[in-house]
This record gives sequence, C-alpha cells and structure tokens, in this order.
Amino acid sequence: MELLNNIPPAFLLIIGAIALLALPANARKVGAIALAALGFFAITQLSEGTRGNPEFLGHTLEMLRVDSTSKAFGYIFTISAFGAFIFSWSERCRLQNTAALVYIGSALGVVFAGDMITWYLFWEMMAVSSTFLVLARNTEASRLAAQRYILVHLAGGLVLLAGILMAVNSTGSIAFTLENIHQNSTAKWLILIGILINAAAVPFSSWLPDAYPESTVFGGIVLSAYTTKTAVYTLVRGFPGEEILIPIGCVMTLYGIVYALLENDMRRILAYSIVNQIGFMVCGVGVGTPLAIAGVVAHAFCHIIYKALLWMSIGAVLHRTGKSKCTELGGLYKSMPITTMMTIIGALSISAVPLTCGFISKTLITAATEQQHHLWAWFALEVASAGVFVYACIPFYTFFNVDRGLRPKEAPRAMITGMALMAFLCIYLGLNPGHLYGILPHGEVLAEKASFYYTYIKSFDKVVTVLQMLLFSALMFFILLPLLKRTSTISIDFDWFYRKGAKLFYDAMDKTFNSLNKAAERLVIKTLLPAIAQFVIVAPATLTVMLLRPVWRESLDADEKSLKKREKELIARFSSGTFPVAYSAIFVLIFIGLLVLLGRAAG
Repeated sequence: MELLNNIPPAFLLIIGAIALLALPANARKVGAIALAALGFFAITQLSEGTRGNPEFLGHTLEMLRVDSTSKAFGYIFTISAFGAFIFSWSERCRLQNTAALVYIGSALGVVFAGDMITWYLFWEMMAVSSTFLVLARNTEASRLAAQRYILVHLAGGLVLLAGILMAVNSTGSIAFTLENIHQNSTAKWLILIGILINAAAVPFSSWLPDAYPESTVFGGIVLSAYTTKTAVYTLVRGFPGEEILIPIGCVMTLYGIVYALLENDMRRILAYSIVNQIGFMVCGVGVGTPLAIAGVVAHAFCHIIYKALLWMSIGAVLHRTGKSKCTELGGLYKSMPITTMMTIIGALSISAVPLTCGFISKTLITAATEQQHHLWAWFALEVASAGVFVYACIPFYTFFNVDRGLRPKEAPRAMITGMALMAFLCIYLGLNPGHLYGILPHGEVLAEKASFYYTYIKSFDKVVTVLQMLLFSALMFFILLPLLKRTSTISIDFDWFYRKGAKLFYDAMDKTFNSLNKAAERLVIKTLLPAIAQFVIVAPATLTVMLLRPVWRESLDADEKSLKKREKELIARFSSGTFPVAYSAIFVLIFIGLLVLLGRAAG
C-alpha cells in the first residue's frame, strides 16, 4: 500500500466529503462510514518519517509527519468518526455530514502536520467547518452560539498566526518543532495562548459550554472529540515540560467540576466535563516526563471514547424526548434500559473506575505528577479525580431521578450500535491496557505496566486506593444529594465578561465614532464645503472685477455708483455662468497669460 503511505489521511476525508455531496442520503451515510474506516486503515499503513513536501512561498511543507504520537491521535480520531457516523445513521442533513468530514479531516491534518503553515491552515479549517455543526441545529440560540464560537476561534487563530509569523521570522524555518517555537519568547507565548484558547483553558473556556450544547445530537458527539484534542496534541509537540501548564491544568480540572455541579442541562454538564478532563492532559504536558506524555496521549485516546459514549447516550435521550435538563428528566431506565446501561459505562469510565479505560490512562498522569514531586498539583488532581464521580449525576438525574412520566421508545438500533462500540472499547481497553500502551509515545516506560496482572494484581494497593476514594465520593454525593438538587438557573461563566464587555465596547465605539461623524458633518459638510464652493464661485469673479475695474474707470469715466453696479452684474453673470463674448475672451486671455507665466517660472 505504497500509495496510502504517501497520502495525508486528511485529504481522504476532505476530498471524500466533497465527493459525497452528490450522493443520496443513504449512500452518503455509507460513504461517510467507509471514509472513516478507510482513514483508519490508511493510518495503519503509514511508516514513520516525513514526506509530502510541496513548495509554498519559498518554504518546503511537511504535510505528513508520522510517528507514534501522530498515529495514536489519528487512530482515535478515525475510530470516533466511525462510531459517530454509525450512531447518526438516521441523520439526513447534507450540511452536517459534509461539515463533519471536513472537520475530522482537518483535525487529522493538524496531527500529521510537520510544519507550522500546514498546521495553521488545517487549524483554521477546523474552526470554520465546526461552526457549521453548531449552526446545523437551526435555532436562534444555536445561531448566536455559532457567532460567538467562530469569533473566539478566529481571534485565537490570529494570536496563533502572529506567534507563528514571529517564530518563522526569528528562525527562518517553518518546521513545527519545539526548538523553533521556543526560539523567540514573544512568539512562544503567543502560540501558547492561541493553543490554550482551543484547549478551553480557563479563562478562555466558556466558548465550549456555550456552543457544544447548542449543536445537534450528531454535532455534539463530533465536536467533543477534535478541537480540544488537537490542542492537546500541539501542546505535546511544542510545550512538553512547560511548567506554567501545571497550574493551568489543575485549575481546569477543578473548574470543570464546580460548574458541572451548578448546571441543570445535561449537555452543558458534559461540556464542562470536557474542560475538567482536558485539565488532566494540560497538567500532564506541563510535567513533561516520558511517563506524563504517554499518560496524556493515553488519556486523550480514552477520553474521546467515553466522552463520545456519554454524548451519544444523552443525545439518544434528547432524540427521543426532546429534553436535556435534569429538572425535566427522570425514570427513563424503565423505557430505555440499553441506553441506561451505556450511560452508566460512560460515567464509570470518566470516573476512572478500575476495569475501564479511564482508569488505565488517568492514573498515568497522577503517577507522573507524584514522581516529579509536584505534590500540590498531585493533590489537586486527586481531589479532581474524586470529584469526577459527580458525573454520576448524569445517569442518576437522567434515568433514576423522580419519574416525570416520560415513556419514550428505546434508542434506534443505529444509535445503540454506535454506543455499543464505544462501550465495548471502554471495557476492552480497561481489561487490556497493553493494547493501548503499545501504540503510545515513550512506550518503553510502560512496558512493565502493559498487562492486566501488573495493572490490577501487582498494583492492587493502588486499585484499592482509587476504589476507596471513589466510594467515598459516591457516599458524599448521595449524602449531599438534597443540596445538589438541580434548579432552572443560569450559571455565570467567564463569557459574561466578553459579552458585557463587547456590549460596552460597542456602545463606547458607537458614541465615539458617531460623535465624530456628527462633528465632521457640522464642520465639513455644513461649513467648510459650502465655504469652498462659495469661494470657487466668487474668487474668479472677484479677480476679474479687480482686473476690469481700472479699465472701466478710465474708458467709461464712470462714477463709484456705476462701478458698483457693473461689479454686481459681473458677479451675477459668474454665478449663473452667462458672459458676453468679450468677457469670455478676456478671461481666456488672462488664463493663458497665467499659464505662460507659470511655464516660464518653472523653466
């Protein structure tokens, strides 16, 4: 398969998305599923190294940089796409299908990019294509959320672009490497800020819970997997060991839990849980050791799986009931038992319960943090790990809360199939950690850990510690359940500042520039321009009067009154543009004379 070894997987999905536009709905769905499978197969055929080197603006692009890190992200991106397209079989929207494939293809373009130009172009394609997944719901709320979403991402993209341009100017190279990014301090910080905006780092995080819940059922599943994970990938590439990321990640882990506790909408709870889980990854990148980086990639891999499962489960509920708020749901286990079971598996995985994929990935990051003696960060991650069990509220409030009398049908078979695939992976990887550890970067540090025996038997003390922590968290959840009762409230997030700030900025600019417009109208339009127009009319007449006045006085022997009368008549003729032939001839002679004088002066 030499051909697939030299084709960037991004092109398969992006070109395929365009080709599928001409097909009917069912064929388009089959084609999308097939493209995801083809993308996965193509990645398996890629050998390590760099290739795909066209010339662009005097630089050589590297559109295909293949190593264990990029392949691991590529695998999970295509697996998630495969499950999402199966789940959404009943979705017939051509816009969503095309936007999703371009979005996924762009994410693949980022993770296989070996230069900063390719990286940036695919980065911006992700921002644009993902916006259509929010717009596709076609409600007033989704349209406004999409506007805010694209504005935030374009602003982040401009910051990133400024950093890239400064880095290229400093080094003369467009290579996407740690050395090039860190050559110029200002460029490094601009690039880092641009990435952190996409990673939903606090205080740039509010775009995520603002936009993702307003997308369609299918859109939410796809969005949950790519934007934040490509940001994690770029942090792994460009900022391993950057210690500022440790406190940023810790804040994200706690922030996500606190806001999830305050939320009433299930999809917003899931959105805040993304911020929480990305915080673990950001912190791991800041630790920067081989074990930490392996843990970051492992956790990104597993997070995409169980988070897709949870978005699918709540999406199935939304599909059947049209509701997603805790205060409107409850008792659904009676009519949607399969979806209930799938949601429980997802909740156990995000809580890192042993025998699930969340356990085998999250523990790598906490262990790496402890090994480097970042004790305060380790403590914060442990607290966040215990607090993550709060996401047990997802199955509780949806399926076991007060029965609201809702009796929807079980999810459609295609949705159950998509959920079952993700649930299987949650359990399979939890039981077989070696199958995940074998594809990770720095796999040598995990060689001993890559077995069921080491993970659950030899390290049984750690398993017991995690179980004790989670059981205590569960106990506290049910003890405090009356205090955690959901209400129809709106949580104030960091977007309050830019929403209010934007309005204040708009009002200030409106008053400032409209005041300038009014002043300009008063001074220029109503005063200066009429004066200039009057001058243009009067000046030639005045000049002519000055020249003719001595002639009139000598030749006509006129008195002062007669001269004034002639002046007024002449000025009136200038104003109306009517002159005797003699006057016109005199004026032409004067004009020619002036031109001759000017010509001689210039010579």
